[in-house]
Amino acid sequence: MFGHCPLIIDVTAGAAGKNQACLLCGSAGEAHSTEAAGLNESVSRFHLQRAKREIRNNIVAKILQDQHEGLLAIVGRPNVGKSTLFNKMVGRRRAIVGDEPGITRDRLYGKVRWNGRQFRVVDTGGIVPEDKDLIPSEIFRQARVALEEASAIVMVTDVRTELTGPDMELARLLQKLGKPLYLAVNKVDDPKLEAEAENFRRLGIRNLWAISAEHSTGVAELIEELMTVIPTIPETEDEKRPNNFARRILPTKESELGMDDLGYKDGPEDEDEGETPDELALEDRLLESMPSEIKIAIIGRPNVGKSTLLNQLTESERAIVSSIAGTTRDAIDEVVQHAGKQYRFIDTAGIRRKGKTHLMAEKLSVVMARKHLEEADVALMVIDAVEGVSALDANIAGYAHESGRSVVVVVNKWDLVTTARTDGKPPADSRLYEEQLRRTLKFLDYAPVIFVSAMSGKNIRRVFEAVERVACARWRRITTGEMNRFLKTVDFERASVPERNKVKIYYMTQAAVSPPTFILFTDKDVKLHFSYQRFLENEIRDAFVFEGTPIWIKISPRKRREFVPAPKKITSSREAKKLKKRD
Repeated sequence: MFGHCPLIIDVTAGAAGKNQACLLCGSAGEAHSTEAAGLNESVSRFHLQRAKREIRNNIVAKILQDQHEGLLAIVGRPNVGKSTLFNKMVGRRRAIVGDEPGITRDRLYGKVRWNGRQFRVVDTGGIVPEDKDLIPSEIFRQARVALEEASAIVMVTDVRTELTGPDMELARLLQKLGKPLYLAVNKVDDPKLEAEAENFRRLGIRNLWAISAEHSTGVAELIEELMTVIPTIPETEDEKRPNNFARRILPTKESELGMDDLGYKDGPEDEDEGETPDELALEDRLLESMPSEIKIAIIGRPNVGKSTLLNQLTESERAIVSSIAGTTRDAIDEVVQHAGKQYRFIDTAGIRRKGKTHLMAEKLSVVMARKHLEEADVALMVIDAVEGVSALDANIAGYAHESGRSVVVVVNKWDLVTTARTDGKPPADSRLYEEQLRRTLKFLDYAPVIFVSAMSGKNIRRVFEAVERVACARWRRITTGEMNRFLKTVDFERASVPERNKVKIYYMTQAAVSPPTFILFTDKDVKLHFSYQRFLENEIRDAFVFEGTPIWIKISPRKRREFVPAPKKITSSREAKKLKKRD
């Protein structure tokens, strides 16, 4: 009756060792009584094997759970090339790079993919430990957060500069953390400078690498070394998002859209009320569902509270906040889980007029802000309630509208014109304020307007609700049958259009989502009159509730079929002889 319990053999083989207790009886050691374990000879081999299999699966699951994606932190003094190294590692221009010191301020995250494995990397602003000014101290605070999260650290220095006191102080701070530490001596563009790099061993960091981030010299070898100490996971591809970005070129011919194959020869006038084969075929050309992650860009003028709004939405001190206009330079993104859905909020730099941007970093930040706007799904257009809607606000909102982004207008600092007003004037009325706003932003009549206070967190939950609504509308798909039944109900006589611009619409179909894009098959190759297009857009919104998202309408004129006369029939042998003589 005494022997080796097969359950404990599997446990000790895959877990903590010989002292692991049996999961059934709780006894320790390899040999123990099967009677104590409650196992007798009547227990079937099937149940025993099933128990062994469950334990083995639990061990494998635990091992897989322990695998995680490590994080590398890149730190150093200002203007030593940290952002250049960061961009080189992630394989794209994620961070703004320039000759001006102190361009990077917030933390920027990216992914390093190498030989089928990947890990995360974070770029930090230039650290000056003893600087007590607001911006440098906030940069140091952000860098400390990155250092606490990091699995390994790379300190970057400039080979062309002498060692300074801040370099020594920073090296001592990093060594106290007890994490794998590497010294990357950057800007070694000439082999003659490799000897100069050895002078930096005075910092006391043993792992020294001479690199040139701009020319990729030594970067690959550094990544290979880092992967020996940083936990990595198998490389994963970014989520594919078909039709997610606004399509500039759309099929405008029936043959390209496949309407001939769907059975549309002379239009769907005789279409049956039920679902037709064209609707099933068109589903293959459209995005079936929303992506798992919604990208939201926070845009607006400088100093309207975009970074404060990001911190409130993420419930963290993710971005540096100050009263200095233009504090944010790089676009900062953060993922938020809310009500079972995943949102990626992107805080962009304040967009200025071209004549107001003087420094190269400011110009690049505006370019990057517009780039991240075009990569987003939804734009949060932030407006300062105290200053009101300006012409620059209208220009920025126009960028979002023209690029096909869904828009939510967020009026921030609402408490300063209502409950916390100190100028003696009566509190502002939200209804009148919205009417004034919509008069200035006439082209955004489809966008919802919400009033919030990012500083106090008032009405922040409404931001998530509005984003969810406009995101659902952005990916809404209307079948061709529904669209053509809708066309029959539209009274086009109400549209005030010049006679030469009037067109006859044979049928209509949705060719893309994100944003919703419709193609009209008409009798003329003319551009839709703006009043006619606005009338049709409003009718579509009223019928299908496309809240917060622009609607694009394209024209596809139907080609006139050339008449080809049928060959004349030969009725007699005499006519056949005459025809042969002609040939």
